[in-house]
Amino acid sequence: MTVRSGAAAILHATLVAWLIPAAAHAAAPPLGVGTLAVAPTIDGEIGDAEWTGANVADQNFVQIEPAYGELSPFRTVVRIGQTATGLYVAFEAFDPEIDRIAAGVTQRDAISTREANSLGVVQDDTVAVFLDPFGDGRTAYVFRINPLATQEDSRIADNGRAVDYQWDNSWRSAAVRHEDRWTAEFEIPFSILIYAGGMDRTWKANFVRTLPRRLETAVWSGPAESVFRVSGFGDLTGIDTPGQSADVWQFIPYGIVSYEINKGARAEFGADVRWRPSSNLGADFTYNPDFALVDADVEVVNLTRFEVQVPEKRPFFLEGTEMYNQRYRQFHSRRMGDINWGIKSNGRIGGADFSLITATEDVPVQSSQSLKTAYYGILRVQQGFGSRGSNVGLLATNRNLGSDNQGSLGFDTTTYFTETLSFNGQIFEVHGPTADGRLVWYMRPSFDTSTTHFHVRWGHFAPGIRQDFNILGFLQDDDRKEFDTNFGHTFFFDEGLLERMRPSVNFNRYTSFNQGVLRGYALSPTMTAVMRNGLEFEVNYRNEYRLFEKGYYNQQTTLIAGWNGRDGRYIAGTIGTGTNFDNNLLLYGGEARWAFGDSFRVAYSLNRVELSPDHRNEDTTIHVFETTYSFNPDLFVRAFYQSSSVIEKENVQVLGVWRFNPPFGQLQIAYQKGTSAFGQTSDQGHTFFTKLAWVL
Repeated sequence: MTVRSGAAAILHATLVAWLIPAAAHAAAPPLGVGTLAVAPTIDGEIGDAEWTGANVADQNFVQIEPAYGELSPFRTVVRIGQTATGLYVAFEAFDPEIDRIAAGVTQRDAISTREANSLGVVQDDTVAVFLDPFGDGRTAYVFRINPLATQEDSRIADNGRAVDYQWDNSWRSAAVRHEDRWTAEFEIPFSILIYAGGMDRTWKANFVRTLPRRLETAVWSGPAESVFRVSGFGDLTGIDTPGQSADVWQFIPYGIVSYEINKGARAEFGADVRWRPSSNLGADFTYNPDFALVDADVEVVNLTRFEVQVPEKRPFFLEGTEMYNQRYRQFHSRRMGDINWGIKSNGRIGGADFSLITATEDVPVQSSQSLKTAYYGILRVQQGFGSRGSNVGLLATNRNLGSDNQGSLGFDTTTYFTETLSFNGQIFEVHGPTADGRLVWYMRPSFDTSTTHFHVRWGHFAPGIRQDFNILGFLQDDDRKEFDTNFGHTFFFDEGLLERMRPSVNFNRYTSFNQGVLRGYALSPTMTAVMRNGLEFEVNYRNEYRLFEKGYYNQQTTLIAGWNGRDGRYIAGTIGTGTNFDNNLLLYGGEARWAFGDSFRVAYSLNRVELSPDHRNEDTTIHVFETTYSFNPDLFVRAFYQSSSVIEKENVQVLGVWRFNPPFGQLQIAYQKGTSAFGQTSDQGHTFFTKLAWVL
């Protein structure tokens, strides 16, 4: 085949996949949830006697990828039953090459990747339970484990548009490997879910299995266009749920003692209270929360002049954050610092989901050395409509500090016209001393299948709003009228060296809001390729113009080459060159992640940026090293080190954790040197911590 004819074939296949979407697949037949006389022992060993009364789905799941709509070559058996307090699910994941299963992740909530260019990619063999208790195709819970019984839980919103991997709760699971399969058992208490209580209820659900060595994701019901598309779930029938949780109140006190060399010791106490007055309502209260032992923010190279968005890691702010996952975030919880106290309520009333947060914080006053109390209020409401999981929402935020009120009020929608065609839009007003009620709006129609994405986006951002908006929101820029479009398609190959390839391209252009002056554009094509022998390649090119104090023409070409064993072993190198704000640019680095057996993990990354003539002294070297030894998923030791030369930062953490009542009841013993917050220089000396949190 000539190069020209090969390119034509790829273009033809792309157009066919884009213009003629795959045929829709029916949901799986309803599956009844049997009643168990006695709750099974959650040990990973599936005994017939203890699962008597459970209903069984014994089939080869249907692939979402790589072969959309075709049966998986691997048999999966699912058993599901219930008691008065929860659901029980068991999997038998048959595999003729059991020695090739991937089981490399031992850290809770780390099975799916968090990197922007591979968000949500599952790294291990896993089985998962997806539950939509209201059965309306809008929101769902995800419970996932790998063969090491490492847990990951998350929540889905907007029929799969938003996934919150930070959500955490207490459920039990176990896994065991056998000669021809691996088995897993789940206990999911009703008390950790929000649902409508009653007898003989029908929920929506899906059961999901991943096999990284085949790049396979397969489902019990579907497939829909995405594994997170809640409207494609099947029915679970005959569920009998209590109207009120057995654990109406949970009291979680904590105490922390720390000692910093040359500064002495301190002791603090605080508490969380969790109240579940009914099956569809919940409220959390926190007093004097301590975030000293939260995972460190990892430094990154930022070649732009815009702010980097740092993810939330503090426990109080995590539950319900999927409801705030907008394109332009009106509520970015990292804007709030160490709060004195906070109250958060989540639930559903009359078909509408809501989240309400109020808190206080002592903030420094710029004109003096004193502190003043700031009062925060955030309200989120979402109402579903239609049969495909569409919704319309309201979000209001405000910070009161003395006589100043700053924040925003807006509406947004995610509307599904078909299984592949959707619309996302948002409009909000910003209030405060400089914003003066000015508006922001955007609209984004998109086309999505399991392999193809295309969108067009228009946005208007009034000048002078960013300062007031960013008191609680996250907006990198204002004073712009913007156009953005993206197209990408994934090709899977049944044979040959090449296994998967994805070309994509993004174009963005914006002018000033009133004068129409060109402020920037960027053309960014990308090509990724995955080989059957584990080699992976990614080529990125970016050509952009940015207007600041003058106009800058930047361009950058980057190559990433690596090897992925798909079993916890990965190594890659990066090299790039170009121009950046009148500097010649050279960047290079590498990353390695390695699993030694089932217990020991090591990861290291290096990023180096060299600029010439480096007008702003921005040459940067960032080292990040992490190692974990897990005795079991709830007893582990972790060491972390990072340094950034541009801000003279050096941060060390050594942490031992015993979760005796996971995930909240735990004992932590730690050593830390240097500040762990993003972008801050190191000023903390040698400090030792002990923290105990107890669930009552």
